[in-house]
Amino acid sequence: MDRLTYIIAAVVAYLILAPIAGGILAGIDRRITARMQGRFGPPILQPFYDVFKLFEKEGITVNKAQDFYITCFLIFIIITGCFFFAGGDLLLIIFILTLASVFLIVAAFSSNSPYAQIGAERELLQMMAYEPMVLITAIGFYMVNGSFNIYDAVSASGPAIVYLPGIFIGFVYILTIKLRKSPFDLSMSHHAHQELVKGLTTEFSGKTLGLIEIAHWYENIFLLGFVYIFFAWNVGWSPVLAVLICLAIYFLEIFIDNNEARVKWQLAINSSWIIAATFGFVNMLVLYFLV
Repeated sequence: MDRLTYIIAAVVAYLILAPIAGGILAGIDRRITARMQGRFGPPILQPFYDVFKLFEKEGITVNKAQDFYITCFLIFIIITGCFFFAGGDLLLIIFILTLASVFLIVAAFSSNSPYAQIGAERELLQMMAYEPMVLITAIGFYMVNGSFNIYDAVSASGPAIVYLPGIFIGFVYILTIKLRKSPFDLSMSHHAHQELVKGLTTEFSGKTLGLIEIAHWYENIFLLGFVYIFFAWNVGWSPVLAVLICLAIYFLEIFIDNNEARVKWQLAINSSWIIAATFGFVNMLVLYFLV
């Protein structure tokens, strides 16, 4: 398969399959969570039913700008995933993802709700917590492959995890923040235990909230794609192995979510920076002297 065909196939597959896979993962998440709590749980397709119901509701928003910001949030999340699965530049992907998060935060601030604004402030703190480790991850792949392109990483002669075990541990740690799982679901949560009502999504409803849910489905698949590139290389069976590890990591995040209590924002930032400085930075030092 030539490069152009690969890019087109990857983008089309992401646009069509990512929300389906993301919704199914959300449904499995709910079912496993319920079983861990001694409940039967909803159907696996319940997230799709919920989104369809949201789109049927009357559109009520605090202001018109809110819908614009959320639409931009969804669009930039999709663009991020398209660049990622097309094998694009990892630094550019990180910057676009950050821009998408900024639109979500601005939308929450625009509502003038105290719950949403506190949730938005916590979202900013979470960005401060995970961004250093995300950048270290990109630098680690550059040191291994001599390029920020994801296509080069998955086409390498060996898996990146061999050279980046510390960075992988650090990324999985901050992945809990990005997936909005306990103990780091500070700004909002997909479950009913958020003490700030629904955090930064408190004032969103109907189609607007439905767009946010779809954006999170896209985003979750894209985030698991980061795990994928640690284990995929130029061998025919490596994609299967990488996908299985992605699923294992996601189930680990569900387990952590149901067994850890929420921490304060100070601990979230301090622990994330410590992990980045130890596992991530030390891994880069080793690479610098050995590779």
